[in-house]
Amino acid sequence: MWLVLILGSCLGLVGYGVQYLFLIGRVSNLPYGAIFFLAMLAGNSICWINTVCYLVAIRNFPLDGQLVIGLTGSYQGLSAKIYTDIVDVIYPSSDVKRARAYLLFSSILPLIVSVINAPLVRVIKVMKTKRAKDAFIFILVITIATGAFAVMGSIGSTSCLLSPFAGAVGMLTLLLAPLLIPIGLGLRHQIKQLAEEKVHIEEINNVSMDKMESGVKLDISEIISESPSESFELSFSSTSEEFNGEIRESNNGDDRISETNEVISVIEEIGVKVMLRRLNFWLYFFVYLFGVTLALVFFNNLGQIAESRGRSASSLVSLSSSFGFFGRLVPSIVEYFVSRRKYMISRPAFVVALMAPTGAAFFLLLANDTSVLWLYISTAIIGVCSGAITTISVSLTTELFGTKNFGVNHNVLVVNIPIGSLLFGYLAAVVYHKEGNAEGKCFGMECYRKTFSLWGALCFIGTFLALILYARTRKFYNSQRS
Repeated sequence: MWLVLILGSCLGLVGYGVQYLFLIGRVSNLPYGAIFFLAMLAGNSICWINTVCYLVAIRNFPLDGQLVIGLTGSYQGLSAKIYTDIVDVIYPSSDVKRARAYLLFSSILPLIVSVINAPLVRVIKVMKTKRAKDAFIFILVITIATGAFAVMGSIGSTSCLLSPFAGAVGMLTLLLAPLLIPIGLGLRHQIKQLAEEKVHIEEINNVSMDKMESGVKLDISEIISESPSESFELSFSSTSEEFNGEIRESNNGDDRISETNEVISVIEEIGVKVMLRRLNFWLYFFVYLFGVTLALVFFNNLGQIAESRGRSASSLVSLSSSFGFFGRLVPSIVEYFVSRRKYMISRPAFVVALMAPTGAAFFLLLANDTSVLWLYISTAIIGVCSGAITTISVSLTTELFGTKNFGVNHNVLVVNIPIGSLLFGYLAAVVYHKEGNAEGKCFGMECYRKTFSLWGALCFIGTFLALILYARTRKFYNSQRS
């Protein structure tokens, strides 16, 4: 999987890097078709990287898959905010240089991070894993603090209190904070192991003294033969208690199998060919198209939307990224508390509850508001809901179509992202230019009025399709109650 990770980041390097060279004049005469191809390469790179991350999370944490995916995926939603903080420090005023910097960082940062993490990308084959509750709670607290800091930095009145450099340093510190948890657990394990070894040695010395006092000859080979086994048992027990992912020894094989099956329960285990003939897939496909994909098109047009309302695009992008971060985190929090009661939440029902507010947010954008308050509120709602659906979709794909072919099945599902981006983005551009002036610029509510109405209607259609999917899968989720 490390090779797929590196290849995916290399696609981004080429896709974004060549566009950056074109902007700075190092590459000339780049036709529209070439730019389209480069944009396609760059867009596909994130799919390769996401697939590796999802597979590592699902296979290494079968008991906590949704929680791990939500925690890690939430940081993906924060990427736009991170890039904005970095660019604000380097180029605080020049819009042209800022645009170039975004392309440059998008091309090199994923490759650097992928190379650093490639040795760690692997599946640890274990019989069973256990929840490391303390570690997940600490990571969850750090993640929420990171999101809160990002949201505060996205709000105009609050962001003025921090300089761009202070904001970037604070964000970097919070991003590195989760590394303290495995370091702390490792140190605690080593300290505990040393303490247990010390106690073990003292016990041996006491036994030796007792035997010598009673006049019994001490058999050194007996002590040596006993100590490695006992030491191994102590070390093994300590390690399995501290870390998620270690093998837990159990004499009851049936219990182990039963718990594993409960966690990875799926409706059916099928490949892509069979999946394409399932009604559930096409319901799911259009729900994703009218939900997450539509939200992505909205975010891609935030620059022009903000310009048409006379507002800063940077603040809106940061706001959408920050709330998208919390949105991706919401399913993990819900999953954590629900799973403690041994109850499997219905993902389609969760999607229904998130699609309805998204459709309403698009219609809120039609409100005539000189302070653009509804623009910020709607952007936040769409960010939260689309981020949550993105995280839920990973588990939903697994539960609907199985784990064996998850990588292929999920990538076939997200094919609707480029299709929807092209279709919905083109329609939005047509309406924008139709309402614009001779220079192609458009200002006012009319620029996107028809577009928002269409997007809201499509989102409510997606809500209805999600409701049908929920009705078709309700029996399966009800059967998972214990």
